[in-house]
Amino acid sequence: MTRALITNDDGIDSPGRWALAAAARDHGFDVVVAAPARQSSGSSASIIAAEDDGRIQIDRRELAGLPGVPAFAVRGAPGLIALIASNGAFGDKPDVVLSGINHGANVGRAILHSGTVGAALTGGLGGAFGLAVSLDVGFEPSVFEWDAAARVTRSVLPTLLAQAPGAVLNLNVPNVATAVDVREATLAPFGIVQTTMHRDGDHHVRLAVEDLPNEPVPGSDAALLAEGYATLTSITSVASVPLR
Repeated sequence: MTRALITNDDGIDSPGRWALAAAARDHGFDVVVAAPARQSSGSSASIIAAEDDGRIQIDRRELAGLPGVPAFAVRGAPGLIALIASNGAFGDKPDVVLSGINHGANVGRAILHSGTVGAALTGGLGGAFGLAVSLDVGFEPSVFEWDAAARVTRSVLPTLLAQAPGAVLNLNVPNVATAVDVREATLAPFGIVQTTMHRDGDHHVRLAVEDLPNEPVPGSDAALLAEGYATLTSITSVASVPLR
C-alpha cells in the first residue's frame, strides 16, 4: 500500500489539512499526518525547529473525523517535517508527500517562498512523489471549497504516480464548488501578488502583499487560474546548470 505523508504550512488544525488527509485516505493510501504545531507560511524548505536540548518536540494528536489515522503536531517547519519523515520519524518512509491544502494560491516563481511547496520539494529530494495543493481563496473569502479542491487532488494523483519517483507537482484549484478542468501550466514570472517593503522608522521595515498591476503571462499558472482552471505544474528543486 502506498504510504502518504500529509503536511502543510498552515498548521495541524487547518481545515485544508483535514480535507487533504481525507482525500488521500479515500484514495486508498496508508496515511500519516504530521504538520506544524503553529502557522509556518513562507517557510520555504526551511528545516528550522524549536529544539529542547537538540530534540524536536512532537506531540501525538487525535483527528476528529479521521479515526485510526496517526497524527503529529511538530514544533518545526513543513520542510523539516518532510525531511524527518523520510528518515522514519513517523513510521515507514512515505512514498508520497502531499502538502496542503494551502489557504491561498501558490503560483509563479514566488512558490520558492512557500512552505507548502517547500515540503513537497523536500519530499521529492528524499525520493518520494511530491504534490503541493493550494486553494485560490483570494484576500477576503466568504466560503472555502476544501472538498472541491480535495476532489481535484484525487483526480491528479494518477498523473503524479505516473511520473518518475522524486517528481514534484504543484496544483492550484479555484475556490468554486463546481467541477473544473485541470490544465498543465508554466510558472508565471513571479506570481499573482507581489510583496512590497516600506520603511517604518529607523529600525524597522514593513512588508505588504499587493495585487500585481499587469496581466499575467498567457499559459502561466497565474493566467489559467484566473480563467477558472485548476493548474498543474511540474517543478524541480535545486539543480545545477552549466556555466557559460
